[in-house]
Amino acid sequence: MESSPLISIGLPVSLFIIMVGIGLTLTLRDFGQVTRNPKSILVGTAAQILVMPLTAFAIAQVLGLAPALAVGLVIIAACPGGTTSNLFALLARANIALSILLTVSASLITILTLPLFTNFALQTYMGEGADITLPAGKTIAMLVVIVLLPVALGMIIRTRAPQAAQKAESIVSIFGGVVLLALIVVILWGARERLPTLISEAGPAAFLLNLAGLIVGLGLSRLAGLSQRESLAVAIELGIKNGTIALMVTLTLLESSDMSVPAVIYSIMMYGFGAVLIGLGRKLVSAHQ
Repeated sequence: MESSPLISIGLPVSLFIIMVGIGLTLTLRDFGQVTRNPKSILVGTAAQILVMPLTAFAIAQVLGLAPALAVGLVIIAACPGGTTSNLFALLARANIALSILLTVSASLITILTLPLFTNFALQTYMGEGADITLPAGKTIAMLVVIVLLPVALGMIIRTRAPQAAQKAESIVSIFGGVVLLALIVVILWGARERLPTLISEAGPAAFLLNLAGLIVGLGLSRLAGLSQRESLAVAIELGIKNGTIALMVTLTLLESSDMSVPAVIYSIMMYGFGAVLIGLGRKLVSAHQ
């Protein structure tokens, strides 16, 4: 899938603005509460790094996917949550501080684990291996520029101008919703010609992986004793994947358009599942008000 200007330029800029807005809602105390109870970070990170890729292997086996599609499914499952997940956490009224920490921790760890799962999938389904490495410097720089820096900026603004920060919160939510809608339209439009074929080839597998992320995120978190807002944050991190990394691996490093199909379909479907979590989160919060 070719990247349109809205995705390659507009999305990073929009995410920067949104992350500043998210920072306006946070204080150091919010992060302190998360780090004082690291169980939520451990549960969320383990689920992203281990449970989701293993789930993809199981889905590929049960559905009897073609080798290239099976490899592609494992790759998207092994990818970390994207920065867009933080926006979904904001809209769903989940634990935003936890969402941000999970995005950062999983993104850094998958620099090592994604190549391992990719090579294992290649050996399992294709009978071959490949030397896959992710650009560590670029990945870390992206996290700093699009996640950490704007959040810190927003937190500083909140500290120095709390009234202005409070007024900006609702504007950020509206802006975030508009960005998400625009992104969904662009993705669907860009894949319009191949959409029926893509859905028939990888739709069921991508749907099950999306559903598994939601169920595992909510179920495992609740079993671990996490709160509703923490459980929502974990579920969102498991469901909203960094499809850009998956496409980079399949199209650039492996040079396989077939392997990219699951990532494309998953990237489309995950916004629908994310919308479900937004509705669920807002309903739960309203019920407790």
